[in-house]
Amino acid sequence: MNRVLALVLGGGRGQRLYPLTKFRSKPAVPLGGKYRLIDIPISNCISSGLKRIYVLTQFNSVSLHRHIRRAYNFDSFSGGFVEILAAQQTLDASDWYQGTADAVRQNLRYIQQPAIDHVLVLSGDQLYRMDFRRMLSAHHDSRADVTIAALPVDRQAAAGFGIMRVDDAGRVVGFLEKPKTLEELKLVRTDPAWIDRQGVASRGRECLASMGIYLFNRRTLVDLLTKTDYHDFGKEIFPASIRTQKVQVYLFDGYWEDIGTIKSFYQANLDLAAPEPPFPLTSAVQPIYSHARFLAPSRIGGATIKQSLLADGCDIGEGAVIENSVVGLRCQIGSNCTIRDSILMGADFYQTPDDLAADLAAGQPPIGIGAETVIEGAILDKNCRVGRGVRIANDRHVEDSPETPQALVRDGIVVVPKEAVLPDNWRLA
Repeated sequence: MNRVLALVLGGGRGQRLYPLTKFRSKPAVPLGGKYRLIDIPISNCISSGLKRIYVLTQFNSVSLHRHIRRAYNFDSFSGGFVEILAAQQTLDASDWYQGTADAVRQNLRYIQQPAIDHVLVLSGDQLYRMDFRRMLSAHHDSRADVTIAALPVDRQAAAGFGIMRVDDAGRVVGFLEKPKTLEELKLVRTDPAWIDRQGVASRGRECLASMGIYLFNRRTLVDLLTKTDYHDFGKEIFPASIRTQKVQVYLFDGYWEDIGTIKSFYQANLDLAAPEPPFPLTSAVQPIYSHARFLAPSRIGGATIKQSLLADGCDIGEGAVIENSVVGLRCQIGSNCTIRDSILMGADFYQTPDDLAADLAAGQPPIGIGAETVIEGAILDKNCRVGRGVRIANDRHVEDSPETPQALVRDGIVVVPKEAVLPDNWRLA
C-alpha cells in the first residue's frame, strides 16, 4: 500500500445537492452530525494503510481545504499526506477541469512521482467501508491492468447504474450504461451461480454495477490519459480500457450509497440513526476519522429523544421531542420543540453574549431553534436562525418549489439553506 496513490474526485458543481453545495463542494457536505462526505474515502484509505491521498476539486473548495488541513496531519516519518489539487492555470493547462478524467490528466505530474506502482481512483460523495488491501491483492492475483469494484444489484436497480458483463475468470468484457429494456439487461446479465462462487451471495441479483472505484497500474492510467482526450472515467476511460486492457472485476457486498441527490443524502443520514443502521458509524477496526473538535458534552434538559444521533456541544431545552433525526454540532434547541425525520447540521461556532445582545437589538433570532418550533421532514444547513413558533414542514406535499432565502423543497424534502433567517411564526409558503 506504500506504493499506491489515491485520487479522490471531488465532482462538479453538485447541482443535484443544491443548496447544500451553494457555499461548499460536494465532499465538504456535512454527514451524520459531525463528519463530512470526504471523511469516508479518506478513512477507508487510512484503515487500508494507504496514506498518500490527493483530493481533486474546483468548486467552492475553501471549506474543504480548511477541513482537510485541520483533520489529516500525518507524522513526518510516514510520508503520508492528504492534499487538495484544485483547478489552476499552469503552463500546460489554463482551463477548468472538463470532467473526472481531465482532472486527473491535468495533474499527471503528481502521478508520475517516484515509488508509485498503482493509482486508486475514488469518488468523494459515496458512503461505504472497503478494505483496499483486498482489492489490491485481487488485482495482483489476476494480473490485471485495471480493477473495478462492482456491487451486485437486481434488474430493477440496474437501470440506475453502469452494468458490466464478465467472463468466467472475472474479466470485464462488456459495459452498458443504465440498461432499461429486457434485451439490454440480457446483454449484461451475470449468472447468479458465478456470483455465488466468488463468495458473494447473489440473492436474486444478477447485474454487476460499477461503483466508480478503480485501481489502475500507473503505466496503464498514464497511457489511457495521454493517448486520448477523454474527459470522463465512467463513460469514456473505463469503456475504452475494456477494449485495450485487461480489466478485472472486484466484487463488493457491503453497504454502499452514492450521495448524489438531496433525497439520497436525506435518507442516508436518517439510516445512520436507525436501531440497526446499515452503515454503523462505530467500528473497532475501520473507524471514520474527522476533524477533532474540543466541545463540551451535549446537555439535555428533560427532552425525549428516540432513534436519533446527537453530536457534541448541543443544548436541548425542556420538553423537546426529537425522533428519527440527526442533530449536528453545537445545536441550540429551545423548549417544547418537536423535531421529526429531520437533519439539523448545527453551527460552526457559539455566539458570544455581545452577539446575542446584538441579535436581540436587531430583532432577529439567534443561531439555533426557537422554542415551540416544529420541524418535520427537513434539512437545516449550518448557522440557521429559526425563531419561536416556526413550522418547517412540507404540508402541501409538493415535490419541488422555487428557491427563497428561507427555504425550498427538493424531492419532497424542505431544505433551509446555510445561514437562513426564519422569523417568529414563519411558515413555508
